[in-house]
Amino acid sequence: MKQQFKRRPIALFCGALFAFGLYTSAFAQSSQSTVIVTGSRFEENLNEVPANVQVITRDEIANSTSSNIPDVLSQIGGLNVRSTNPGQLNLDATVDMGGYGVGANSTTLILVDGQRINSIDSTSISWESIPIDSIDRIEVLQGGASVQYGNGAVGGVINIITNGNTSKLNQASVSYGSYGTLVNNAILRDSFEDTTYQLTANTSNTQGWRQNSAANAYAFDAKITQKFGGIDKIYTDFFYGYTNAQNPGGVVGQVGEGNPQSAKFNNIGSNTTTNNAGVRFGGTKGLGDGYIGELDASYTNRTVFYYNPFYDSDAALNVTPYPIVGASNSNLSGWQLNLTPRLKADLGPLGTGIVGYELNKAGQGGTNAFGSAATNILTQDYYISNPNGLPYNSQHASVLNQSFYAILKLPITKELSLDGGARHQMQQASTYDSNIYSPNGAVTADQTYSANAGDVALNFNYAGKQKVYVKWNQSYRFPNIDEFWGFDPNTYNRVFNGILRPQIAQTYEVGGNWMWSSVRVNGSIFSSSSQNEIMYDPSSGLNYNSQYNVNRRGVAMDTSSNITNRLSLAGGGKFQHSYYADGPYAGNAIPVAPNLLLNARASYSIDENWSVGGVVNYVSSQHYDASQIYYSSLALMPSYTAGDVYINYKTGNFDAKFTIKNVGNASYASYGGYTNVMAANGTFSNNYYYYPSDGRAFYITGKYNF
Repeated sequence: MKQQFKRRPIALFCGALFAFGLYTSAFAQSSQSTVIVTGSRFEENLNEVPANVQVITRDEIANSTSSNIPDVLSQIGGLNVRSTNPGQLNLDATVDMGGYGVGANSTTLILVDGQRINSIDSTSISWESIPIDSIDRIEVLQGGASVQYGNGAVGGVINIITNGNTSKLNQASVSYGSYGTLVNNAILRDSFEDTTYQLTANTSNTQGWRQNSAANAYAFDAKITQKFGGIDKIYTDFFYGYTNAQNPGGVVGQVGEGNPQSAKFNNIGSNTTTNNAGVRFGGTKGLGDGYIGELDASYTNRTVFYYNPFYDSDAALNVTPYPIVGASNSNLSGWQLNLTPRLKADLGPLGTGIVGYELNKAGQGGTNAFGSAATNILTQDYYISNPNGLPYNSQHASVLNQSFYAILKLPITKELSLDGGARHQMQQASTYDSNIYSPNGAVTADQTYSANAGDVALNFNYAGKQKVYVKWNQSYRFPNIDEFWGFDPNTYNRVFNGILRPQIAQTYEVGGNWMWSSVRVNGSIFSSSSQNEIMYDPSSGLNYNSQYNVNRRGVAMDTSSNITNRLSLAGGGKFQHSYYADGPYAGNAIPVAPNLLLNARASYSIDENWSVGGVVNYVSSQHYDASQIYYSSLALMPSYTAGDVYINYKTGNFDAKFTIKNVGNASYASYGGYTNVMAANGTFSNNYYYYPSDGRAFYITGKYNF
């Protein structure tokens, strides 16, 4: 279930960059030879991929103000990133690539070296398990890609590539600044003959800007790549990540009201501990006569422990006339296995074809336990109906996904190709639920659903391999296992609401990549319609398949240019509208889905040692996360503009950088809602809440190449 509680000048500047990109694209003549893998899972030229793909390079990451992956995606990628615990480490960030609002965490597929790392529940990505220095590049594909990647690739795909570079690199960095934040990174990479090894590590600690928002994160990654000549190679990647983060909760009221640095009363002392470990491995083999075989596989084990002492305290249990009873700790553990073999064939005059199979099997179980004092109330005082006499809740779910897919790139002329593909996926899901409120004991359910994906595109390389394309795509996502449950609106108890059907989205898209001299432009215009969209209603507390269609339409663009050999400018944005297409809410916007995102970036080299730069993001107003029944009566979350600046000094192997984050000390929130909020006296009432972002912060970073 979804978590229930958990100026204008820059717009003109970005608009100017946007127009500049459109103008220069009309004269695009030179080629772009960037090689990516996200379009088809095999290496290919960016101009051969009929999709809106942006590549964020390692140099761009290193020269930015970002110290974590969500920041990189927001500031360099220009994507909509939000968080219920923003903080300096951005541990629980969600990336919304398609205007899906609250469902964005399940409609943006996150990959590491082509392998999915999304959990089978609605929890956030374990960003901290990927040391930022291990990244060679990040490929951002906007739009549906379920043909290539299956479940969840509805709004877009983010592919974090860590195994593409073999050059020697020994580097360490340390960053210290506001709120007691300390971030350390190290990477060791070298090659011996045909073997490349890479070790990366990260430690991050902060006391937090808000009350009860301290966090610690540690990550380690060890990768070995062995080449055998030609394209033949294998790799193995071991990873481990740990976090312990306090949970300040939301601030009651509209954005800007209340004390943004105070934790909610029932969150004080609460924290979440996560351990995430696993192995990724795979390889490429040339099979002769134009055939290439690839295999990727991974196994991940993840445990999460939530602790909230409030629900076993006098402050909760001595409330009159009725005590506040809740679980004071929860344990969650699960595993996931992925296996993806595929074959690429050179079909001569028929172009190239790819066939593949994907297996995903996962299981997860959890318990919600009540403290001793709360258990006494449950089992002795009979404050609530407890027919099972249980002091805990227990759930378990497992899923088995299997899919087959095929892709064909058919050349029509030297410049024009017809690209298409299809995938069929079947999911078997089973669930078990036993909780203290169940009047009829444990509940079990089994369900099998299937979904189909397809796409057809015309891709035209013209005038020096510049690209334009037109495309139709159908993608899908199956429900997460926690979306099988919801809350009873009368008792506020958790209830099983069934295994939901997969949602389907069809998208029509026109776009392209262009270059002219030093100017790069990529963009797209899109229109999509979603059926059976999986939604959460904060008013009823239930997850459900919407019987009404949801439309999403807009335009996205990013442009960059080296104006001189010292000055670089970049910018872009997205204008989109996500709304109900029919039914009683026709025309209403989807909550937490802003219509306008704008981004501007600049860097200037003063001399060979000194450089300065910065980034600014603008996010327009958006609706609070709330039931559509309140749509016309609620205020909007205000728009906001936030920016970072830096000054960098480099001499020899040493780099020093001074960064100011949120330089304007903007007071804003990327996520907020409206629902039944509990007060300290145990009563509930409808109210706004929001999760404030940090204030202005200062950091000094030192980096050394050995």
